[in-house]
This record gives sequence, structure tokens and C-alpha cells, in this order.
Amino acid sequence: MSVFHRVKASDILAPAELERVRHASDLLGTLCVLHAWATIAGAMALTAWQWWLAPVSIVLIGGRQLGLAILMHDGAHGCFSRDDKLNLSISQWLCAYPIFADTRAYRRYHLAHHAHTQQEDDPDLVLSAPFPITKASYRRKLWRDITGQTGFQQRKAQIKFALGRPEWPLRQRLQHFRDRLGRQFAVNAGLWAGLAFAGIWWAYPLLWLVPLLTWMMVITRIRNIAEHAVVPDSNDPMRNTRTTRANWLERALVAPYYVNYHLEHHLLFYVPCYNLPRVHRILSRSHLAGRMETQPNYLAVLRLATAKPDAEDRPGQLVNSLRRARAGQAVGGDQKAGGF
Repeated sequence: MSVFHRVKASDILAPAELERVRHASDLLGTLCVLHAWATIAGAMALTAWQWWLAPVSIVLIGGRQLGLAILMHDGAHGCFSRDDKLNLSISQWLCAYPIFADTRAYRRYHLAHHAHTQQEDDPDLVLSAPFPITKASYRRKLWRDITGQTGFQQRKAQIKFALGRPEWPLRQRLQHFRDRLGRQFAVNAGLWAGLAFAGIWWAYPLLWLVPLLTWMMVITRIRNIAEHAVVPDSNDPMRNTRTTRANWLERALVAPYYVNYHLEHHLLFYVPCYNLPRVHRILSRSHLAGRMETQPNYLAVLRLATAKPDAEDRPGQLVNSLRRARAGQAVGGDQKAGGF
């Protein structure tokens, strides 16, 4: 029987190094959030200037919406600020609520993933276990993502859960909805109102909802695959999680805010995202370097994940997303928004 092994922080870094990389800077955390929103604003201005640049804006904004999810994840780990209230406030109002997520609900779900990574009781195992798949299967998934089918199923399940049971009294159902999604809808209504005040009301449906339901789904799936699919050893913490090296274009469009350093994050999950490259450099020079599961880029990961012969292709259906919607996450179809 295989046994799950754990690695202690003291086995990875010296005490002084640990102290440096785990330090959460209020300034750096805030700058990451401001960068995401500045990029979103700039992409919207691009389309307001030239409407035919809308596809470019959708890709840029979808990437930063994933960035907000990643920064929400940092907040769930307490990495924004040493002040708990400030940490939660930034994570909720500026990262989670705009993308219809919730930091507290995500934290409960996500910490179980860290405690049981790639084990039978890992809540995210359903997302990595099916791989490798065929290229034909991936193409079907990609089509569902880019056409908004995955995103639609995700929102449908989320709203269905928020509305509660059909047999409940209307007042109870409305209260349940307000508790689960009220703040998210309020923030999005405010975003739409702000864009309308700026004279570009159309930017909310075209440049916020469309990226959220399409491109964000495409790159979320790619990120999910890169993190835990087709890893060499589910019981070795150095090999049940993967770091993917990313060039500047991949960082801009697929892997914002250092999310590609996933192995480092799992080993030291309290390290802020902006310190993960430093952890990677230290590990790469250590005695653990040879054990690290890494891939040179996201295309290499996709080749591994789609290595199953097409002759074995068995078309499937969208996996029901209600369980993960209950965790308050923007998860739908056969894809997660969490994990990280």
C-alpha cells in the first residue's frame, strides 16, 4: 500500500529564508489587486476607443478575472495582509465578489484540498483523476469553454443552490439567496452602474460577463490541468503537484500572479504569491531540485494530459457542478475555479 508523505517547512528552507518568504506586505498585495483592475480598465478603454479590438479586450480581461480569483485565493490563505480584517476585506470586495465568488466559502473547501492533495478525500481529485484524456475529448471541452457553455452551467448551478429548496417559503428562499450571492450581485450592479455613468454601459455585458463565461473558463481549465493532472506520484508532495515554467505571454494570458509556481505553493501555502519565484529559486539550488515535478511550458503539460489515444475516446457529459457551487465557487461543468 502506498503511503502519503509530507515535507516539513524546515526541510525546505532555513529559518531566515522562511521568515523572508512568508512575510506578507500590505503594499505589494494591494499593488497586485490594483494591477488587475488597472489592466481591466485599460482593456475596456481599448474597446471603447476601437470596437474591433473587443476580442483582444475579452482575452485580457478574462486573464485578469482569473487573476482576481488567484488573488482571492491568496486572501483565503491570509497572504494579503497581517491584519485579518484588512486581508478579508480586500479579498472579498475587490477580488471575490466581482467574479461571484466568496473567500470564506472557498477557504473551507480549499484547505481540504491542501490537507489531502491527490488522495481519495481530496475534493479536487475529480478534476485531475480523468487525465490523461484524448485530444478529441479536450477539443470538446475547449469548445464548451470558449462558447460559454461551461460558464453558463457554472452560474446556473450557483444560482440554483443560492435560491434554496423549491419547497421553502419565498421569504426563506430570498433570504438564502441574499446570504449566498447578495453581495456578489450588489458589487456587479455597482460595476455596471459605474460603467453606465462613464458612458459605456455595454462594457459590462460585453467586456465583463463575456470574458467571465468564456476566456476565463478556457484558461482556468488549462491551469487546473497543469497543477495536478498526470503527475508522477500522488503520494509524494514533490511530485503530486506541478510547477509550470511560464514565459511572459503565458504569464499575461494564462498564469497571472505567479500561479504557475504551484508546487512551491503547496509546500509553503502561507507564502504570498509574489514570493513564490524566490522559493522556486531556492528549491532549484537545493538537494530537492531533482525531485521537483516541473514542465517547461503549458503546451508541454497539455501534451501530457491529452496523450490517451483517440481510438479510446468516449464522449461524455458535463459533470454536475452543484457540489462545488455549494462551496461558493465559480465552478461549472467539469472544471474548477479553486484548487490553486
